[in-house]
Amino acid sequence: MKLLLATSNPGKIKEYQSLLNDPIFEMVTLAKLGLSGGPEEGEVNFAENARLKSNYWAEKTGFLTLADDSGLEVNALGGAPGVISARYGGLVLDDKERVDFLLRQMIDIPWEERQARFVCVIALALPCGSTYLFDGDCEGFIAFEPRGVDGFGYDPVFYLPELGKTIAELPIELKNLYSHRGKASRKAREFLIKLLEKGR
Repeated sequence: MKLLLATSNPGKIKEYQSLLNDPIFEMVTLAKLGLSGGPEEGEVNFAENARLKSNYWAEKTGFLTLADDSGLEVNALGGAPGVISARYGGLVLDDKERVDFLLRQMIDIPWEERQARFVCVIALALPCGSTYLFDGDCEGFIAFEPRGVDGFGYDPVFYLPELGKTIAELPIELKNLYSHRGKASRKAREFLIKLLEKGR
């Protein structure tokens, strides 16, 4: 089964290659197909953004297509950065600068009010036109300073109390067990296996 992973984010590609590492999937990327760009994301919600991207690339390529939209929601910031997590603070910022920007917004917020969650919605678009959604989330706190060198995005400041570590301090196998993307991927993988079995 060929599965197009519709993202150009190297961090996401690495995680999905681990999460969906199964001989029944032949995973291809946009770069492998010589494709780039994509539809302009709105700021409605994670589900609609994921659906938009998966439908666009499924229609363009004819492949079964997986796209996601994910982000960080911080209670003390009214749910921000939310759907603009990758653009929070401005388009020119890199991951480290974006983390620094987030920490500046939270400089006076005490620990007990630093609750946050990662959210991921995966959209699987079939060439026939049907689209299926799978979601996952991960609850934690925003640390006062970055810790760890693994992961990407806001991982260095997303602290998991049950492990006493930020996500960036976890090996990828443990991150996949706890993460929002890991939880959504397990649901999507189960669906894909049933879809393949049905088609045999």
